[in-house]
Amino acid sequence: MRLLKETIRTCALAAAWTLSSASVAHASDHLDTPTVIADPAADIGDLYAWTSPDGRRLNLVMDIVGRQFSDKIQYVFHVDSGRHVGRTTATTSIVCQFDVAGVAECWAGDAEHVAGDAGKEQGIVSPSGALRVFAGLRNDPFFNNVKGTRNAYDAATSALKHGAVLDRAGCAAFEPAVSTDILDRWRHTEGGPAKDFLAGWTTTAVVVSVDLNVVNRGGPLLGVWGVTYAVPASAAIKQEKIPAMGKPVDRVGRTLTGNALIGPLDPEDVSDRRKEQYNRAAQSDWPQFTADIERSLGLYDAFDGVCGNQWLADKQMKPSRRYQALARLLADDRLWVDSRSTVCTRYLAVEQNAAGAKNTDCGGRTPNYDAIDVYRSLLVNGSEQGVDDGVDHDEKTHSATVFPFLAAP
Repeated sequence: MRLLKETIRTCALAAAWTLSSASVAHASDHLDTPTVIADPAADIGDLYAWTSPDGRRLNLVMDIVGRQFSDKIQYVFHVDSGRHVGRTTATTSIVCQFDVAGVAECWAGDAEHVAGDAGKEQGIVSPSGALRVFAGLRNDPFFNNVKGTRNAYDAATSALKHGAVLDRAGCAAFEPAVSTDILDRWRHTEGGPAKDFLAGWTTTAVVVSVDLNVVNRGGPLLGVWGVTYAVPASAAIKQEKIPAMGKPVDRVGRTLTGNALIGPLDPEDVSDRRKEQYNRAAQSDWPQFTADIERSLGLYDAFDGVCGNQWLADKQMKPSRRYQALARLLADDRLWVDSRSTVCTRYLAVEQNAAGAKNTDCGGRTPNYDAIDVYRSLLVNGSEQGVDDGVDHDEKTHSATVFPFLAAP
């Protein structure tokens, strides 16, 4: 299993910590579900989506834990389109599958089809030119100070063991010195400068660049989510009709939401079962996970010593409903891109715009975003800054403009 998901998951769920007076051990290594772990070729590491600088294309990346593709897995980008965040009226699925020799075949809805050896950097292009696909090994663009994160959570765990109490919303009342210590540890590795624990990691990636008019039929706001589906061994290459999709194995929208916010306080078998349900849930059933996420958000809100300043937290609500608005947003686990914008610099920009923090950024996620620090900061102090792990870039230079975007391994 890819070290990234293992270590990030361990760190995020060290928070499952003592907040549950049950057992810290139960929460120490809720990784992916057994179904996902059993097949690294179906295990999605990360999802990226953003618009091209010329305003003509949507760029998509799905990186996979396993270092080769499976002929029994379909790799699918779902692109929902509409005029409002959370409300879409059309969907285009971009489906890629591989034969036993690794030859790729991809469809973008009913409009575009391409087949061949997608492992060369220029990829393969559909006859119209509207769809380009690369599939092969690349450098993983994700970066994170895993050891510093774990050390920060250890400090929180210690404070809880020594008397820090939870309010009725599940947020811990840390003393100022404790919060300062937590955030300082997060920025260091073993007491020294922060180090990227994931430097040099190689991933398998499906990279797609597709004309916007293929995917924005419902409107300019695009909600992107990735799924791997288990299917029988793939059919012969050059079947023009888009195939039916099989049984979902893993799904990802925003970074860490599925892994870190579903069932972190539950016993391992309960968490695994709930996460299996999360991965396989039909889109219409996603709201059922709002309560799961809501229960987890207090873990993060506590870190700066101020309860209730998390993004979208409402102190005026009953404590049990303080995190409801953000939980609802995160349960709709789609990575949102404003296809009208060609400036892509801010993670969660589209969601923030919809919540009243006006901006004109495309949002989404390029390979160069420091997405984890933005995500953590919003969950801790309600801003895009203030909680960082001291690592702000990958060891290799990736591109948001030059296909296939990710650096060579």
